[in-house]
Amino acid sequence: MVTLDALALAALAGWAYLAAGHGGFWRTGGGPPQGAAPSAWPHVVAVVPARDEAAVLPETLPTLLAQDYPGRFDVVLVDDGSTDGTAGTARRLAAGAGAAADLRVVRASERPDGWAGKVWAMREGVRAAGEPEFVLFTDADIAYAPGTLERLVRAAVGEERDLVSRMATLGTGTPWERALVPAFVYFFALLYPFRRVGRPGARTAAAAGGCMLVRRAALDRAGGLAAIRGALIDDVALGRLVKRAGGRCRLDLDRDVVSRRRYPRPADLWAMVARSAYDQLRYSPALLAGTVLGLVLLFAVPPAAAVAGLAGGDPAAAVLGLSAWTIMACTFAPMLRHYRLSPLRAPALPLVALVYTAMTLDSARRHHTGRGGVWKGRVAVGRTAR
Repeated sequence: MVTLDALALAALAGWAYLAAGHGGFWRTGGGPPQGAAPSAWPHVVAVVPARDEAAVLPETLPTLLAQDYPGRFDVVLVDDGSTDGTAGTARRLAAGAGAAADLRVVRASERPDGWAGKVWAMREGVRAAGEPEFVLFTDADIAYAPGTLERLVRAAVGEERDLVSRMATLGTGTPWERALVPAFVYFFALLYPFRRVGRPGARTAAAAGGCMLVRRAALDRAGGLAAIRGALIDDVALGRLVKRAGGRCRLDLDRDVVSRRRYPRPADLWAMVARSAYDQLRYSPALLAGTVLGLVLLFAVPPAAAVAGLAGGDPAAAVLGLSAWTIMACTFAPMLRHYRLSPLRAPALPLVALVYTAMTLDSARRHHTGRGGVWKGRVAVGRTAR
């Protein structure tokens, strides 16, 4: 039992650090933007990459077009090779919505080798946007509450931020979504604590791809989207790009920004994670092995030690395991509350973590069998990207 005691102690030490010293990753509230409203509201252009999004646009595009922003606001939707009438749907919605913003629909040109599909569509949108002071990169499945754009700009201008991003609240309409979605956002915050992203001197950099307001001058200074052209995880790459160029960033979790993308089957969520998880690990078998071992230590050892200790008469293992498991559950509870789910779900996080571990391993398997990075029937990155 000495080995089990040692593993349980290591897990407890890990959770003690994560809870107290890891940027408060478990806190879900970012606080309101600071500073007064700008004297002159800057010109903003929203860029919406869209590939086969006709079904979801009626739930989302009108909320973006209806933003009652005090300054000039335009929307560029980039039709990225859609076959379902995405462009026509967007135009009909704009014509019938009494929109506050002007909509322009452009068709993405052929993607060059070495560019990820979404990043290329974003680049085409920036090229069509002209010279706004800010670009809002937003996904086609994102719906906005009234006044959200004004709050984003207020944060960027009032706090002198070059990138302001909101992590969208994802749907939890099915049992599988309720079981897996809060943990997805929790693990993202564990990797990229939001408060550390907001500290100018901290190395942590990230963004949430559904909603990223970027100062155009900062993007150009950092090398533009060409600098991240092969990125599958474009939001994290963009956050790193802006911050490494000296930009100031902010990332929050927000109920005003909501994803209408649905994952009705476990396989849908699995595919979303497995598409890019191995890319996050830079396709490194060593990083994959370290990640899996870390997940097992932090999430599997505490409940295993607690159960084995209680059953086998090892009080040290039981106490250490239960303590680590309790801290783990307490850090997960705020995310469950954000999603309006019972905190009583929190002790089940080890099981969910094992599912995400399996997704990560499957992501590596897909990559090594030549099926990695596929999205909507298309390989996400051109053949010379890596």
